[in-house]
Formats: sequence, structure tokens, C-alpha cells
Amino acid sequence: MPQQTAGPAVKHGRIHQSIVYWCFNIAGEKWDLQRMCEVTQELGCDALEIVAPEDWGLLQKFGLKCVMAPNGMPGAPFVKGFNNPIYHAELLTRATEVIDHCAQAGFPNIIAFTGYKWRNAEDPQSGEISNDECIANCIAGLKQLARHAEKQKVTICLEHLNTRDGSHPMKGHPGYQGDDLDLIARIVHGVGSPRLKILFDIYHVQIMHGDVMRRFDQHKDIIGHIHTAGNPGRAELDDEQEINYPPIMRKLLSSGYQGYVGQEFIPTRDPVAGLREAIQLCDV
Repeated sequence: MPQQTAGPAVKHGRIHQSIVYWCFNIAGEKWDLQRMCEVTQELGCDALEIVAPEDWGLLQKFGLKCVMAPNGMPGAPFVKGFNNPIYHAELLTRATEVIDHCAQAGFPNIIAFTGYKWRNAEDPQSGEISNDECIANCIAGLKQLARHAEKQKVTICLEHLNTRDGSHPMKGHPGYQGDDLDLIARIVHGVGSPRLKILFDIYHVQIMHGDVMRRFDQHKDIIGHIHTAGNPGRAELDDEQEINYPPIMRKLLSSGYQGYVGQEFIPTRDPVAGLREAIQLCDV
């Protein structure tokens, strides 16, 4: 792994890197946002993710931005999604408000999800939404949201998640309907807006599909954001896991990818050391 040194972890800066806050707020030292901002600044990154608009003032005091805003839904925000029309009104209201905050702050992206496949998203006994219904419902709802996002110049990023890992509520999401990258791509193409893209999470893609670099090539024109983590276990990007990140990062550079790569692993040891290693590994 890269040598550990004091000071910024970013040397080249050709890959724009951000840190996803929730990971470091639920495990280990359980950093508050102040500590997260301090570490992000120390490591030489300029952005965090999944920080609520009411906390953006603290980010801005540190010269940081939020490059992936939450969708505004309470609880687990990936459960109730655009695959189910009964949630559209709330999703559109909450996400529209966050898009407006992003536009005002000059922040680029908001996250979106298909939701779980059950007709009552929290009840597996309620029957399943078919994939065709999912695609049609997501297109209908996201077209409405994308029209507003286009006006505000904010991008919606629809995330693909794995359904295979049921060991931890944040390592995998059994029941999530958008576990097929091609299904997510069909939704994005169906909406047909430059303000709807894929959130390509390398960890989830590896679990569900593998063949990460060719998957990236297949969908690179509609990828708006990227996440990382080690697999298996969603832990550090170290030599205990199977994904080889440097060639993937070089693939991003050669493709002309201009978005952010968000470090989204759950720490199992010293979180600053783990972040430093991950940032250096991706700083090709």
C-alpha cells in the first residue's frame, strides 16, 4: 500500500476525490461533522458527500463542498424510491427542495434510488413490483424531477446497489430493485435528460456484475459520479480485498471522466490511516 506520511494525501489531483460522511459517523470513532471536515481538509480533499443542507454552512467554513446531496427522504433513503408511484409526491417534494439548495450553494449533484421492489417498500409480504413497472414508474417520476434539475443546473444520480450481501444494512440491500446496472441504464436513457446520470458504485458493481472496467466503458456516457469500497466487506481499499483500484482510476482518466470519486468504505481500523491509503491509491 502507499507509504503513510503526514500532510495531504493528494499529490496528483487528477482524480477528484470526495469522502462520504455517513461511513465515518457509524463505525469506529464515529466522527461528528466538525471532525470529518478537519480530516477532509488535512488529507487534501475539497468535498464531502451525503451532508444535509442545514449543515452546509460548516462545510463552507472549511472551504469544502457537498458533491452528492442526500435526497431528503427520512430514515433509509434508498427504501422508498421512484419505482413506486405511492412515494412520488413525497420524493418530488423533498428532492426538489434539496435541488434548490444545491443550486443556491453551487453544489452539483443529488442522489436518487429506485427503491425496494415491494409494493409497500417496508413489507416483503406486500407483493413485488415487476422490473417493467419499475422502469416505467422511475421514468415517469424522474422525468418530472429532471425538468426541475435542468432549470437549476443540478444533476440527479441514480444509484445501482447490490442485493447479495445481507450481512449488514449498509453493506448490501436485499430487496433493492435497482441491482442490475443495465436496468438503471434503461431508466436513465428512458428519461433522456442530461441532468440524470448513473451513480456507478464500484463496490456494488463488483458484487453484482464484476468486469468493472468494461461495465464502466459500456455506460461511461451516462455516468455522473463514482463510489469506492473494498470487497468483500465494504472495508478499506487495502490488500485484503479483491478490487484493483489504480487501473480502474487510470481507466477513468483515459475516458475523460471529470466527476468525483467518493470514498465510501466503512472503517475497520484507524479511519484517518484508511482514508489516507485509499486516497493515495486512487490518486493516479
